[in-house]
Amino acid sequence: MNQQPSARAAVMNDVARLAGVSHQTVSRVLNNHPSVREETRERVLKAVRQLNYRPNALARGLAGRRSRVIGVVSFDTILYGPAATLLGVERAARRAGYGISIVALEKLDRAGVVAAVDALTEQSVAGVVIIAPLLTAAAAVSSLPTGVPAVVVEAGTVGDLPTVSVDQVAGARLAVGHLLSLGHETVWHIAGPRDWLEARDRIDGWRETLEKADRRVPPLIEGDWSPKSGYEAGATLAGRPDVTAVFCANDQQALGMLRALHERGIRVPEDISVVGFDDIPEAEFLSPPLTTVAQDFDEVGRQCLATLLELLEAEEGLPVVHPRVQPALVVRASSGPPTLR
Repeated sequence: MNQQPSARAAVMNDVARLAGVSHQTVSRVLNNHPSVREETRERVLKAVRQLNYRPNALARGLAGRRSRVIGVVSFDTILYGPAATLLGVERAARRAGYGISIVALEKLDRAGVVAAVDALTEQSVAGVVIIAPLLTAAAAVSSLPTGVPAVVVEAGTVGDLPTVSVDQVAGARLAVGHLLSLGHETVWHIAGPRDWLEARDRIDGWRETLEKADRRVPPLIEGDWSPKSGYEAGATLAGRPDVTAVFCANDQQALGMLRALHERGIRVPEDISVVGFDDIPEAEFLSPPLTTVAQDFDEVGRQCLATLLELLEAEEGLPVVHPRVQPALVVRASSGPPTLR
């Protein structure tokens, strides 16, 4: 399903080199973008003539008609959250009668995001969805060419672009509040990587909930979303009698923690309660079944498409919106009241 820039994009790069400008500038000239200086425009058009470059005939043929394809910029990952977000967008597009064209990037930086949007624009997509959970990607979307209808997913609020995201802070509050309501004095947290916006929001929700309840905030334990980081944290926390509850930033880390606690004879939830985040399909089949925070990725996709279609339908500019999808706590057997160890 991944879509890489076509051979045609390589020819455009030749035009850019000959004219001494960027790939993005060539794209703007060919799309009659008003922000290009006349001298630069003439230089690009001269290079186009020299190389006998022919802009996308399909794009010209679609003038005046809306494409039924949505472009999606994502990154190459098997992590559950971004992959499920992509699937949610694809399902919503299909229900609305649109196909999708995907550019999957190995690195979500400014150059990669801008080039991907340019490549999709050349394909005459109706609009673009950018899945941008990393700080670098969130910063990159502020550099997009103007005039491209775009919605950003998983990026909080970024500049003047509409964004759709799950309320990660609220999800962390649900997890920590649940554990405190069971009688735990405090809750430890295995965090995700600091360059992920979701990880930062979950840290904020964890800390705010403890502080509001006037509870001790334990030292934060850094993780990397992987079961291994959860396992290593579990091996450390198993030896501490003051640990009775742990909130893991995702279910994969919780999986690793459950394994480490089991190997050391620590009972879950009798000795330590564990709560995850995401509600992966395997969560209910772990031992014990995992209490976790579920994200409604289908609703994220639906709101994303609704926001993008509003942009396409609008005759004038619309107010920038940032709809938030609310998460839900799913209580299973991995959480319970604390007992003496």
